Amino acid sequence: MSTEVLEKITSENNILKSWMEHMHQMPELAMSETETAKFIVQRLREIGTWEIVEGVGKTGIVASMTVGDSDKSIGLRADFDALPIVEDNDLPYKSKAEGKAHLCGHDAHTTMLLGAAKYLAETKKFNGTVRLFFQPGEETMEGAPAMIADGLFERFPVDSVFGMHNMPGLELGKFYFNTGKFMAAVDNWEIEITGKGSHGSMPELGIDPIVCGSSLVMALQTIVSRNLSPWHNSVVNVGSFQSGIAGNAVPQKAILRLSIRNMDPDDRKMVLDKVRKITKAQAESFNCEVQIREGIPGTVLVNTDEETHWAANVAKETFGADHVFTDAHPYMGSEDFAFMLEKKKGNYCMVGNGDTFMVHHPKYVFNQELLPVGATYWVALVENYLQ
Repeated sequence: MSTEVLEKITSENNILKSWMEHMHQMPELAMSETETAKFIVQRLREIGTWEIVEGVGKTGIVASMTVGDSDKSIGLRADFDALPIVEDNDLPYKSKAEGKAHLCGHDAHTTMLLGAAKYLAETKKFNGTVRLFFQPGEETMEGAPAMIADGLFERFPVDSVFGMHNMPGLELGKFYFNTGKFMAAVDNWEIEITGKGSHGSMPELGIDPIVCGSSLVMALQTIVSRNLSPWHNSVVNVGSFQSGIAGNAVPQKAILRLSIRNMDPDDRKMVLDKVRKITKAQAESFNCEVQIREGIPGTVLVNTDEETHWAANVAKETFGADHVFTDAHPYMGSEDFAFMLEKKKGNYCMVGNGDTFMVHHPKYVFNQELLPVGATYWVALVENYLQ
């Protein structure tokens, strides 16, 4: 176990906390994180040494540094978008943006990468090229595809790429790895049902999209329960159902927002086809019109074997074997880092946030004692990969 790097970064945790708290108070939603991007660039310029390119995939940032003569390169990625959720905490650095909050820890992920950037710039104990990918739009699955489409790996080539996420419910400060399929493909869809508005006292004159939508919600639940083996992993979740504002009216429209998750490509195709067919059939049976708006096609996050074993061993050497688990259970959560792993070999791991509310919960709080731990992990990867 090596403690030198951890002790050095921990001694500066007040700096890291101040960075995180600033971003936490000023959250911005996916693909509109202009002020957050400026803040990240300002910190990188203060640190110095890094070559900075802004506007990669709209608001994304790439910071690069080459030391020595090796042609090896490594990419580290952190996300920095927030969620459209009202924070329900009494933190001194609580969100100041109405209806927006960093309730997934992306402010902390970015801070950890900035902490690593500071240490690496000061020490330069590696031989090769490090690239830091500060990515927008993870929550909507837009950011990674946007950066890739903007020539991320052609303009900023790397041999391997690595990502990390905090996870409530896992032991605080411990790392969780697994090879192969680790997170589900997500498809975020919106269904718009159009009926016919009417006075609430005369429903026979209208066509009620709420009744149609309610029936659709229940019908969609049969896709997984009656078409997939219990041994397969799939979720069809209706997370938003919006229609009408008055209790004495039949509204004209209803909007349903779905999060559809699958671990297997064949299962995903079947589930999505069923959503389409059931939605159209339900709408027809209630005399409603329907429009399905399909989001960015999802993909399963797959960790490559060699890079996962290597990263886990680095974590063991850095933090001790008792702080690393190599048989983590796959998650039905999703990550657009999966799109990066389609292009490059690498790994995505979890670090425990302890016994806290789950990410995306209004009371979720990131444990700030993890900031130097995450930054140390990034440094350890770089110094080992680029020996």
